[in-house]
Amino acid sequence: MAAFIQKLFRSRKTPAAPQKGQKAPQPAPIEQEDTRAGQREEQLRTLAGSPSQDVLAKLAIDGTTAEIRQGAASLLTDESTLQQVQKQAKGRDKGVYQTVKLALQKQRDEQARQEGIAQTIASLIRQVQDQARSDDTKLYEARLEALLKQWSEVETHAPPEQAQAFLEAAHRCRERITAIQTAAEIEKRQREQTLQRRETLNMLSRTLDDLRAQAPEALPSIASLDALQKTQENRWLEATRDTSVDKQEQKSYETAMLALRNYLNAVRRISQERSAIDELGAVLDSHDEASDEQRARAKTLIQEINWPEGYPAPALLEPLRKLAGKRKPRVEAPEDQEKQKALATRLQSDLQQLEQALEAKQLKESKQLFKTAQQHLRDLDHRHGKPFQARMQLLTGQLRELTDWQGFATEPKQVALCEQMEYLADQPMDPEAKADRIKELQNAWRDLGGSSDRNLWSRFKAASDKAYEPCKAYFSAKSGLKQANLEKRAAICEQLETFLDSADWSSIDWKAAERIHQTARQEWKEAWPVEFRDNRAVQKRFDELLKRLEAPLDEERRKNEGLKQAIVDKAQALVDHEPLQEAMNQAKALQSDWQAIGITRHREDRKLWQAFRKACDRIFARRDAERSEQQQASRAADESAQAVLAQSSGINGDSDEQTVNTALASLREIDTSALSKNLREQVQQEKQRLNQTLSGLQLRAKMASWQSLVLAAATGEASDHQAPEHWQPLAEASEIGDPTELVIRAEILCGVPSPDSDQRRRMEIQVQRLADGMGSADNGSDQLQDVETLVANWCLGEAGQSANRDLAERLNNALSNLNQP
Repeated sequence: MAAFIQKLFRSRKTPAAPQKGQKAPQPAPIEQEDTRAGQREEQLRTLAGSPSQDVLAKLAIDGTTAEIRQGAASLLTDESTLQQVQKQAKGRDKGVYQTVKLALQKQRDEQARQEGIAQTIASLIRQVQDQARSDDTKLYEARLEALLKQWSEVETHAPPEQAQAFLEAAHRCRERITAIQTAAEIEKRQREQTLQRRETLNMLSRTLDDLRAQAPEALPSIASLDALQKTQENRWLEATRDTSVDKQEQKSYETAMLALRNYLNAVRRISQERSAIDELGAVLDSHDEASDEQRARAKTLIQEINWPEGYPAPALLEPLRKLAGKRKPRVEAPEDQEKQKALATRLQSDLQQLEQALEAKQLKESKQLFKTAQQHLRDLDHRHGKPFQARMQLLTGQLRELTDWQGFATEPKQVALCEQMEYLADQPMDPEAKADRIKELQNAWRDLGGSSDRNLWSRFKAASDKAYEPCKAYFSAKSGLKQANLEKRAAICEQLETFLDSADWSSIDWKAAERIHQTARQEWKEAWPVEFRDNRAVQKRFDELLKRLEAPLDEERRKNEGLKQAIVDKAQALVDHEPLQEAMNQAKALQSDWQAIGITRHREDRKLWQAFRKACDRIFARRDAERSEQQQASRAADESAQAVLAQSSGINGDSDEQTVNTALASLREIDTSALSKNLREQVQQEKQRLNQTLSGLQLRAKMASWQSLVLAAATGEASDHQAPEHWQPLAEASEIGDPTELVIRAEILCGVPSPDSDQRRRMEIQVQRLADGMGSADNGSDQLQDVETLVANWCLGEAGQSANRDLAERLNNALSNLNQP
C-alpha cells in the first residue's frame, strides 16, 4: 500500500529550489503541455485495448506517466521481452524494473515447479518399473501402494505416454502381487498336504504294527478299524488333491491301506461267520469225529476269511485250522538273523566312534553319534540288544558329564554375541533383514541359557536397542499401511451391506452370491495387517454382514445337498440293477443331474460325491469285470487261433487237397465271435486264401484230366466211359464240327493267341461272337462252362475224331492258360 501511495504522488513533489549560481527552470510552454496530454490519452487508449508484447514493452519504457509504464509492465508475459524491459529499465525506472523482475521470478518459480513435477513423474515411473522387475518381495504391496499414492498427486500433470508407462508397470506389479500370493497359498497348501500325507502314512504304519502285536485272544473293534480306514482314505484324498505325489509315497500308502483293508475284511468275515465258527469249534471240543462236510466247511471258511500273513491269527480260527488239517502259521520275525547280526555290527562301530568323540571332548559329534546308536539299538531285538545295554548306560553318563562341562564355556560365546550385535548396530541394512538378524542373535542368547553377569546382559541389551532403532521408522511407516487396510475393510463392509439390502433371494444367482461371499472373505483377508484395536468394530460389522449372507446360502446348500443325497440313493440302488447297460445309462444320467445341482457345502459335497462315485464305480466295475472276462476269453481264443494260423501258414499251391481241406476244417471250427478284431480278419483272410488255393488245386486237377482226354481223343485212344457223364449232353448241344474252329474258340476264351495262319478265321469268329452278344473275353463260371462245352465236343463229338495232334496240343495249351478260381 505504501508503494502505491508513493507512486501516486511522485509527480506532485515540490520541485527542488535551484542552487546558487543556477538559473531557475522555466515553465513549459502551454503547447508542450497540450502535446503531452494528448500522448497520455493516446497511450491510455492503447493500453486499454489488446496491445502486443512489443507495444507493451515500448509503453513500459517510453510511457508518459509512471502509471502507464507500470501498467504496461504488469501486462508483459513473454520471457525474452521481460528480460529486455528489465535491462532497459534498470537504473532508469525503478517501479518498472521491480514489476518486471517479480514477473520473471514468478515465471522461473513456475518453471522450477513444473520441472520438479516432471522429475517426480519420471522418478515414480522409474521406481514402479524397478518394482515390477525387482526380486525383493518384502513389503512388495506396501511399496506399490506408496508409489500409487504419490502418483495420484502428480497424475494430472503427466503426459499420456508417461501415464500409460506408469499404469502398465503398476499393472505388472499387481500381477506380481497376485502371483506371489497365489504361490504362497499353493506352497502353504502343499506343505500342509505333505504333512497330512506323512501323518497318514505314520498312522497306518503304527496301526499295522499294533495289529502285528495284537494278542491272539482278542479281536480289534471292527467299528474302530472301519472308522480309521475311512478317515485315512479321506485324509489322503484331501492331501493329494491338485498336487503331485511321489510314486514311492503313493505306493507306500496303497500297500499299507491294502494291508489294512485285508485285515479289516478278515475280521469282518470272522464276525459274520461267528456262529458257524463256534459250531465247528464245539464239534472239536466234543472230541467227536468230524464229518467230511464239516471239514470241508472249515476249509471254506478259512479260505473266505483269508487271514493276512504276518499278523497273529485269532484263537477263534485255531479249531478251523485243526479241522481243515492245517497248522497255525508262524508269524515271521521283523528281521531275520542275518539282518540282526548286521545291525549289531553297525552298533558296535557306532559305539567305538562315540567313545572316541567323548574322549576328544567333541560334544556336537558325540550327541549325533549317541542318537544314531540309540536308533540302531532300538532296531535290535532283545537277544541281540541286551549285550550293549550296560555299555550304552556308561556312555550316557559320560555324555552327560561332557554336556555339563561345556556349560562353563558359554561366557565366551555370549561375549561374541555382544560383539556381533554391536557390529550389527553400525551396519546399514534392509530393516526387515536387520530385524530378522537381531531376532537370530537374541534367540542364540536365549539358547545359551542367559547370563548371570548383569553387565554382560546390559551390554547385549544396549546393543540390541541401538541395532533396532533404525527399524522403528520402517515399522512406523508400516502402520500407515495398517490404516489403509482398515479403510479397505470398511469399504468392503459398505459394498457388502449394499448388496444385501438390494438382494432378491427368490430369483438370485446363487453361484454369483457364493462368489461374492468368497471374494469378500478373500479381500478382507488380503487387507492385512491392521491395527487390532481399530479393527474390532469393523470386524464385528463384517461378521454380522457375513452371517446375513451365509444364512440364505446355507439354506440353499442344504436343499441342494438333499437333492444330491437322493441321487446317491438312486445310484446305490443301481449297483445290482439288471440289465447292466440300463444301470450304466441311468448312472450317466444321474451324473448329469448331479452337475445341474447348485451350490453345496464343500465338506458335505465331498462326502456325498465320494458315496456317489463309489456307487458309480461299483456299477462300472461290473462292466469292467465283464470286459475282463471277455478279454481273457478273447486272449485264449486268439492264442488258439494263432496256433491254427501258424499250422496253415505253410500251405501253398504245391500242397495236396487233403492238407488244404484239413486246414480249412480247423479254421472253420474256430469261433470267430470270441476273437479280437485283428485275429478275426486274419482268420477270414486265411480262409479265403485256402479256399482260393483249394480251388486252384481242383482246377489244376480238372485241367490235367481234360488235357489227357483231349490228347486221347486226338490219338483215337479215348472211350466214352472215361469222360464225365454230363459231357454227353454238352457235346450234343454243340454244333461245332470243325476242330480248328473249336480250338480257335478255346483260344479266344482262354486268352491265348492263335497262329498267324488262323488270324483271319479268328477275326471272323470274334465278329460272330460279338454279333451273338457273347463278347470276346468272358470271365467267371460262364467262361469255364463254355470251355468245358468245347472240350466235351472235342472228346465226344466229331471235332476230336477228325483233329490231329497239333490241334490237340494247341487246345491243351489254351487250357493251361485258363486261370479260373
